[in-house]
Amino acid sequence: MNKTFHILDPDQDILPRLQAGEDSALAILMDRHLKTITSIGYYMLSDMSLAEDVAQSTFLKLWNKVPEWESGKATLLTWMRRVATNDCLSRLRKKSPILLDTLPDNASLAPIAIDTLEAKERAEAVQFALQKLSDKQRAAITLSYYQGLSQKEGAAILEVGEKAYESLLSRARKKLKETLTPLVEENII
Repeated sequence: MNKTFHILDPDQDILPRLQAGEDSALAILMDRHLKTITSIGYYMLSDMSLAEDVAQSTFLKLWNKVPEWESGKATLLTWMRRVATNDCLSRLRKKSPILLDTLPDNASLAPIAIDTLEAKERAEAVQFALQKLSDKQRAAITLSYYQGLSQKEGAAILEVGEKAYESLLSRARKKLKETLTPLVEENII
């Protein structure tokens, strides 16, 4: 017996308006999911500007795809996560240098609280460790830990089996531990 499962989409309430081309429906969807999609880009690419580009590209692709969207196969958010993740993986494969038109402003000389400085150092150490991972491992960590997805959802987004996804996570955790443990032991973070 062949069973067909239909996934309930939490964005089903605005889908008809999106399909009708209502800008306000896209604004609602962006209010709901922009932070989620941008964070995928940030954790995978370590660059907020590129992360915003990924988010913009993802929403544009959805806007173009939504007229022919078929409910029940995947949620809009799952589809957007897959598009954003694939975009990030593609950008990581290209690894082109980032050239700035202007120099950044000088940092403020205002005193920074120790807690803020330590949190920043920890975040930089984690970003450094994430960059040591393979692209697929970084994607798996991002989807599992920063997006809070189940292994089943993460595997579907990366289009791999659950065992392969579990293996990606295991290898990524091991590599993160190898990279971060010396920094913790030396009180760097």
